[in-house]
Amino acid sequence: QVQLVESGGGLVQAGGSLRLSCAASGRTFSTSAAGWFRQAPGKQRELVATISSGGSTNYPDSVKGRFTISRENAKNMVYLQMNSLKPEDAAVYYCAARKSSGAWSSYAERYDYWGQGTQVTVSS
Repeated sequence: QVQLVESGGGLVQAGGSLRLSCAASGRTFSTSAAGWFRQAPGKQRELVATISSGGSTNYPDSVKGRFTISRENAKNMVYLQMNSLKPEDAAVYYCAARKSSGAWSSYAERYDYWGQGTQVTVSS
């Protein structure tokens, strides 16, 4: 089992920045791919960023160039740096990890472990 705990959410003005952190505990995390997803009210959960165990990354066009995912395996941490935030980025952000694969994936159903989420609010 892997337990994931997100932190770093909050209220920010449009154009501002936030850094989300995800602390993993439990089984070895360094060999697992990880991702950040978000879900706004009335909308489906969507990928924000994903990173392989080796550090390869992938982003949807909506956040490319603004968001950066990174990981620090020695500390069992995954981060999401969010810059140039827009009101449409407001959502609950979730950290996720795959159980038996180091390959990144854009599909939420391929992730086995999820955090509780952290709220990001962007004021216009």
